[in-house]
Amino acid sequence: MLVVVNPPKVTDLDYINFILASQRSFTCTEAARSHPADEGDGGPSHDAFTRLLQRMPQDTEALWSEAKPFVSGHGGVLVLDDTTLDKPYSRKMGLVTYHWSGKHHRVVKGINLVSLLWTDGEKLVPTDFRVYDKPFGGRTKNEHFADMLGRAKERGLNPDCTLFDSWYSSIDNLKLVRSLGWHWFTGLKSNRLVNPDRSGNRAISEVEVPEEGRVVHLKEYGMVRVFKTVSKHGDVDYRATDDLSMDLKRRDELQSKGWSIEVYHRGIKQCCGIERAQVRKEHSQRGHILLSLRVFLRLEMNRVTKGMSWYEAKISIIRGAIRSFLIHPTIHLLSTA
Repeated sequence: MLVVVNPPKVTDLDYINFILASQRSFTCTEAARSHPADEGDGGPSHDAFTRLLQRMPQDTEALWSEAKPFVSGHGGVLVLDDTTLDKPYSRKMGLVTYHWSGKHHRVVKGINLVSLLWTDGEKLVPTDFRVYDKPFGGRTKNEHFADMLGRAKERGLNPDCTLFDSWYSSIDNLKLVRSLGWHWFTGLKSNRLVNPDRSGNRAISEVEVPEEGRVVHLKEYGMVRVFKTVSKHGDVDYRATDDLSMDLKRRDELQSKGWSIEVYHRGIKQCCGIERAQVRKEHSQRGHILLSLRVFLRLEMNRVTKGMSWYEAKISIIRGAIRSFLIHPTIHLLSTA
């Protein structure tokens, strides 16, 4: 018996373009309402978009295939960090649990996203991501760290340096980056043990570190160069690298490039609706996240080629509709007398 399967009514590009155009509402219901062919004309229902999210692949190959042309195989830096996607009102929603939020400076309800970003100082290109799901029996952040860097190596990336914060600066992670043949630059906690002069290990906070940095032996790893900065508020920050020849200019350059992932996190939250999926199933949440990151890639390449910010690109899509409304307003103050 021949079974005829109807083709899906919507594609990933339909959803991507909807997110690009939408300013605040990123639901499947609104996606269906906004479609050029409404449901009465045989257009898609909100269920069609829900099914689209559920059938999205559970790997990141679709993102990489689009990002690859904009990434140089040699050079640039890889920046790895995680962020919490706020879900304060969620109930029984897949992947949602409690995580520390740097934005709120407290533990909040949300989804933790671990991202790998490539940048040359100009382009911000997401190449890979993982959803941290250890609370549900999934992998740890360090396992995601190793998985994404190993995948980057397989994809032919050879960055000048790999950047990450102190949370990922375990000895195992540092040795992993070394085994890949890459340099690393990371933050260190003040209690990390180093040996500056073969007199024994002690906390880095007890070691004199001049402005130009100091070469010390990091316990269980080897020789590294450590830098120390003190903010105007008195906060002390330690950075370290396996590149023993690194100078202050290079350190400042890498710190600036490392900050780019914070800019990226702001972009995916403010312009791509990554936190706004109103779906319960884990598979659908993952699908929405994947498509939202592909939205960011389009906004970013538009910024690079046309010099148009993400925010200007978004508002320019609806400016014509606003102008038409101003010429012919459809909402009036009508008397009820």
